[in-house]
Amino acid sequence: MLKVENLDVFYGDAQALDSVSLDIAEKSIVAIVGANGAGKTSLIRTIAGMHRPARGRIIYKGENIAGWPSHKVCDLGIGQVAEGRQVFPSLSIAENLSMGAMLPRARDLRARNLDRVYAMFPLLAERQAQAAGTLSGGEQQMLAIGRCLMGAPDLVMFDEPSLGLAPAIVQQVLKTVRELNREGLTCVLVEQNVAVSLKLASQAYVLENGRITLSGTGEALLGDDRVRQAYLGM
Repeated sequence: MLKVENLDVFYGDAQALDSVSLDIAEKSIVAIVGANGAGKTSLIRTIAGMHRPARGRIIYKGENIAGWPSHKVCDLGIGQVAEGRQVFPSLSIAENLSMGAMLPRARDLRARNLDRVYAMFPLLAERQAQAAGTLSGGEQQMLAIGRCLMGAPDLVMFDEPSLGLAPAIVQQVLKTVRELNREGLTCVLVEQNVAVSLKLASQAYVLENGRITLSGTGEALLGDDRVRQAYLGM
């Protein structure tokens, strides 16, 4: 569904991604793990059209979208739940969700998708008029996921969805990712929480200093001594 080939990304003279290649199969959960500063967010933002790569290709459903503007990438069906939620704090829950439905691909599906989001997150339905900035971190993460789903994506990139959340909320968020995948959504999970994301993933990549250093099934990487020593403290 999505293939990244030899992707190089720079910030000025500093190289953030160095010849990164990976494959994301349709209806899979793919984990991209690594330490803070490894290049995970740079990869997500480049796929999403927020950074222009210096070299390489991003093939989505057979078409090279490298360097496309982010609004065109979104309208192709690639959604993103950004690190830190990034909801519109002064807007209500309902208004935030409406923002997610502004893509041309999603306008005719607005009512159906809104019902789906409210069924998935009943709390959002109960508090539709509440300002997003007054929600807890976990509630804002629900809203960020819901807003993304309003855009009718086929593939969603979750960038550090557990960051700053209590353990119980983290489990709820990751359960949501698993349920969305069971419904047919392709999920890319970018996480510092290595153990949890590898347990969820059918395929996984380890990103270190802008390079892919390991890849395999989530189960295989979970049992890899290098991963266990570097990320799991074992």
